[in-house]
Amino acid sequence: MIAVVQRVKASRVLVDGKTVGAIGPGLNVLLGVADGDDPADAEYLATKIANLRIFEDEGGKMNRSLIDTGGQMIVVSQFTLLGDCRKGRRPSFVNAAEPQTARQLYRHFIDAVKKLGIDTQKGRFGAMMQVEIVNDGPVTLLVHSPLSTTS
Repeated sequence: MIAVVQRVKASRVLVDGKTVGAIGPGLNVLLGVADGDDPADAEYLATKIANLRIFEDEGGKMNRSLIDTGGQMIVVSQFTLLGDCRKGRRPSFVNAAEPQTARQLYRHFIDAVKKLGIDTQKGRFGAMMQVEIVNDGPVTLLVHSPLSTTS
C-alpha cells in the first residue's frame, strides 16, 4: 500500500457536485492498494499514519500526531498512485490491486483508523471525485507499507 499523507486545515470530497466527506484540521490520505497487499498492510499503514508526529507542538516543532491533536482524517482511494511511468508515456497500472480486493483493503484501512479513535471520513471508492485540500505547511509525505511493491 502507498499513501500520500497531507496535513490539512480542511479537506472535502465531492461526487457529482455533492459533498460525500469533509473534515476540519487533520490529515487527507490518498490511498493506493497494490497487488499482493493484505489486511496486515492496511493495519500497519493506519497505525503508522495516525501516529506520525507531523503536527506542531507549543514550541513549533513537529512532535504531535493526529491522535495527540484529536484531528480528523479523510481517506480517498486513488489507484493512480500505483501508476508506473518509467516506460513510455502512458502509465502502467499492472501493480495496482484488482478493484474488488482494493475496495476491501480500502475499507479495512478506514476501519483500522476508526478503531484508533479517529473521526474518519471517506471519498467514494471507484467514483470520479473532486478533492479539495487546504494543505497546512505544506506538509506532504509518502508512506508505504513495509512489504509494498510500490517502493
